[in-house]
Amino acid sequence: MSAPAGVPGAGHVLEVRDLRAGVDGLEVLTGIDMTVRSGEVHAVMGPNGSGKSTLAHVLMGKPRYQVLGGSVTLDGHDLLAEPPWRRARLGLFLAPQDPTEVPGVALEDVLRAVGGDVADAAAEAARVGLEAGFLARPVNVDLSGGERKRSETLQLALRRPAVAVLDELDSGLDVDGLRDVARRVRQGIEEWGLGVLAITHYRRLLAVLRPDAVHVLVQGRIVASGGPELADELERTGYGAFEAAARSGGADPGRG
Repeated sequence: MSAPAGVPGAGHVLEVRDLRAGVDGLEVLTGIDMTVRSGEVHAVMGPNGSGKSTLAHVLMGKPRYQVLGGSVTLDGHDLLAEPPWRRARLGLFLAPQDPTEVPGVALEDVLRAVGGDVADAAAEAARVGLEAGFLARPVNVDLSGGERKRSETLQLALRRPAVAVLDELDSGLDVDGLRDVARRVRQGIEEWGLGVLAITHYRRLLAVLRPDAVHVLVQGRIVASGGPELADELERTGYGAFEAAARSGGADPGRG
């Protein structure tokens, strides 16, 4: 089973250009530029309050968030002009930081609604460390944080989107859970060319995902971009130098 957008071998491109956005009258994103292509992993790291989750919410079209300027396209389609369900149909997937409970709606019913096959779902559940019985339970109700993240990864695998935005997928996971979900995402990159935008605080997720680019988001804008070594640097030194660069209006020396 596969969703329409995530066709193996297809070349998909998520383009974010000068994106400005806010919530409740406060501008949070002050100009984001990023391009995520099929088979690529882009990591976004930054201190708390820098705008990482706002970026995820705006890309998926969460209510209350206002776009103040710029553009977001997926394969040329203007995502900002579309409701969230249409963005999903076009191939964008969001694994939120705090998955919502949906009482009375079984996970298997959700998966059927998007064209899933229960047999496939049971096999995918096993791959991410969930028992098949979870499929009959209400979505995210009475699940631990780790179980919710495994469930999100299961849904990603069955949807086979073009681009997945992972908002702190590693939070709430123990070592085994992190291994299971990170491996399944990595397999998606290799199986159908999944493009990934991974928002995270820690390099432990990135050790499995193997990012092509790491971006540092501070005060609503990207102040530095580099390769995987940038995540290693952040692990050692923190964000102090990058925050100072943002306050001075510049990028980190030698990066940009």
